[in-house]
Amino acid sequence: MVKLMFAGLMGAMLFLPVHAQQAQPASPLPAPPATAFPDDGIRTEATVVVTGEQPGPGLWLVRKGGNELYILGTLNPLPANMQLSSSGIDAVISRAQEVIRAPSLSVGTDASKLRLLMLAPSLIGIRNNPDRKTLKDVMPATLYARWQPFKQRFLPGDDSVEKMRPMFAAQELYRSVIKRSGMSSKDPSAAAVTAAIEKHHPSVSVVKLELKVKDPKAVVKQMKSARFDDLACMERTLDRLGVDMEVLRLRANAWATGDIATLRANPVASQSKACMNAVTESAIGERIGMGNAEARVRTMWLAKAEQALAKNTTTFAILPMDEILEAGGSLDALRRKGYTVLAPDD
Repeated sequence: MVKLMFAGLMGAMLFLPVHAQQAQPASPLPAPPATAFPDDGIRTEATVVVTGEQPGPGLWLVRKGGNELYILGTLNPLPANMQLSSSGIDAVISRAQEVIRAPSLSVGTDASKLRLLMLAPSLIGIRNNPDRKTLKDVMPATLYARWQPFKQRFLPGDDSVEKMRPMFAAQELYRSVIKRSGMSSKDPSAAAVTAAIEKHHPSVSVVKLELKVKDPKAVVKQMKSARFDDLACMERTLDRLGVDMEVLRLRANAWATGDIATLRANPVASQSKACMNAVTESAIGERIGMGNAEARVRTMWLAKAEQALAKNTTTFAILPMDEILEAGGSLDALRRKGYTVLAPDD
């Protein structure tokens, strides 16, 4: 559930969603066609992603007595050429006492901007494999063989990517494939939420696990030689961009049109979690306090949500859709504590 926001020094390290006024439910989207893959294993046919103004997924509602917490679930990627209808978001925020921003992890430094600027040259090479090794050197032969067709189709002529650590090479590939598939990593709800906040002036809360690097120069040096268990990151990324590509389009359309049933029925393994864990659960990640980051941020968000439900008549919050739908996620935790939780299609 954690959105990584690496400030300053750490910016080099990773990949960087109503009951009120709810749109009429859309007809369920069809399942992806069971067509054969081409020889390179990359699906070429494409479900057309929706365009124009769309209702979005609606809002989840958590109740405690007469107090209400509305939650927008976000998704990535989404249709690149859609606009989200903002009326439902604006209607809730207009009467909300508080807006809780999406939870995040921030890893930065206490160093001044001048010191960070002086550190910039030392960041060169942090994305590359140690000892001048290439992807072919550090990846199992079977995984490298899977990578090659993707690289040749979506990153032709980019030899620099072969020098990168698997997680950074996976990032470059993901960006290229998503862009060419009519989708985008841009969140269309962000502008609607910001505009409603500026219009109605509720208080705004941020749930962020902030970690400070006391000796950034030493950390940068350690990162250049550090080993990261990031093969799972590459493997999950190739899964999503190959086997799961049509499911990603299906989910993007479902989010845009408010088809919650299709989102529930078509989960995908998160490559971002595997990529995040490559850093947070590494030796150097543990050293700077990143260990078990996802669970820690979830605990922080739940505490903030319960606090808001205790004091506010109306609260608006944002969570990743996977965290909302996941068994054992934040909404399940609230259900276990006795809160009433309603989905947009309940």
